[in-house]
Amino acid sequence: MITRKVCLLGAFAVGKTSLVRRFVHGVFDERYLTTLGVKIDTKTIELDGETVKLVVWDVEGTDPADGGESAARSRMQAYLQGADGVLLVVDGTRASTLDAARDILGDFTNKHPDIPVMLMLNKADLAEQWQVDPQQVEDFPGLTHSFTTSALSGENVEATFISLAEQLTRKDGSPAGHC
Repeated sequence: MITRKVCLLGAFAVGKTSLVRRFVHGVFDERYLTTLGVKIDTKTIELDGETVKLVVWDVEGTDPADGGESAARSRMQAYLQGADGVLLVVDGTRASTLDAARDILGDFTNKHPDIPVMLMLNKADLAEQWQVDPQQVEDFPGLTHSFTTSALSGENVEATFISLAEQLTRKDGSPAGHC
């Protein structure tokens, strides 16, 4: 079995916990629960006959208003130790979360240039309220890929995790190419 650590990063209330719950448990909960520190879940998937265990770290969100100086931001660095891949989450209804993601990505790629990062532009179910144009995320340097997702409907949630898992298993020569 291949085991890979995946960290979800982003501003607070972008839907990281809801995305993890949708992927790992197949459910969505309307209640907002702030993550303090980190919450760890696992899900085992099959990729081309190979068993892959994803250890998913739901890291507490940063506050876009703090200028990147929060205690949460410094704790994030500790949680990233040993990460194989990152899912960076943006809330399409809040433009400030795009700026926060850009800051997080810049810090992250400077310290961990070889770790793949995919972006989840979340809350596709609220697209009529979006303040973020999907084209804006295409300009992010350092992204492997981006997906428009909805934790509520499940749109592209599993596809994003599977895509990252495929990339992570290819990285060391293990089987890949699920799609």
